[in-house]
Amino acid sequence: MAPRAGEPLPLFDDLPVAARPGPRPDAPVGVAATPLALPARLEPYRALLRLGTSSWSFPGWQGLVWDAPPSPYAEGRLSRAGLPAYASHPLLSAVGIDRGFYAPIGVDEYARYAAQVPAGFRFLVKAPGRVTDALRRDEHGRGREPNPQFLDPSAAIEQFVAPAIEGLGATLGTLLFQFSPLPAPMLADPPAWVAALRRFLEAMPRALPAGAGIAIELRDASLLTPRLVDALRQTGVAYCIGLHDRMPPVERQLRALGRLHADGPGPLVARWTLHAGIGYEAARHRYAPFDALLDPDPASRLPLAAACAATLIAGQPVTVIANNKAEGSAPRTLALLAEAIAAAL
Repeated sequence: MAPRAGEPLPLFDDLPVAARPGPRPDAPVGVAATPLALPARLEPYRALLRLGTSSWSFPGWQGLVWDAPPSPYAEGRLSRAGLPAYASHPLLSAVGIDRGFYAPIGVDEYARYAAQVPAGFRFLVKAPGRVTDALRRDEHGRGREPNPQFLDPSAAIEQFVAPAIEGLGATLGTLLFQFSPLPAPMLADPPAWVAALRRFLEAMPRALPAGAGIAIELRDASLLTPRLVDALRQTGVAYCIGLHDRMPPVERQLRALGRLHADGPGPLVARWTLHAGIGYEAARHRYAPFDALLDPDPASRLPLAAACAATLIAGQPVTVIANNKAEGSAPRTLALLAEAIAAAL
């Protein structure tokens, strides 16, 4: 409405709040003033070293990964538009996409992710739980009945492997099959489960983009046996070291990796998901908004860093994906891990 005669023209600050234009949901997200850097000693290994976080849509990373606008970024906006800013940090050359565990992701969505990152960036993507969970579960996570698609290679290829390969292309790093805790009858017969797993892995495509690979991650420590490691070696599949409260310390998992690579050095894949002794929900409540390292865990960091350094020296690739629930803030966890790897070199 035009002002009355003699009234001053309104300034922009006088406009009602509702009339002020806000940022578009897909507007670019700014980068923190000081980018997260890769230690200089790791520069010669940049092509082999992939460090990243589990997802990227965390408003608490303001000033650390994102810039610091007057109003913090909303989680939804970061999810849609934050990946280019995340991927601009020299330290962060990979990221995990966990959401595929809950429902399959289509080719177009994968391609949208790939278009937002620079050359050399890599994604670790999780397979849908419908092929890696032996049970169908209710909304509270309780097992209800056997899952007919568990270890179904056709379903895995159609719903996960083929769309990820087509959509991500050269940005695909790791196709991860994370197996939920098995029901008691399966745990009572590990050889039968390993045999079924081997048949499943043998059916997976071998024609992957250059540098990409397949890995499995466990949630049952009793399955980490020589029989399992032999099956992985025979199928050319990596074992993902899982730093999780359900799994043994990193040193024991590294010994299993040594058996897997008995014939020569191989790639290292690790996901640092939880702090030892702290459950998922407890960690989420304790660490939010994930902007500080509240529970440093050198007992996990130092042996993992030593293994990463040895793998890089051998000329093999390293991928480490860290979760906020490992120590409190995934970017800070990776910064300390990178310094520890550099020191171990």
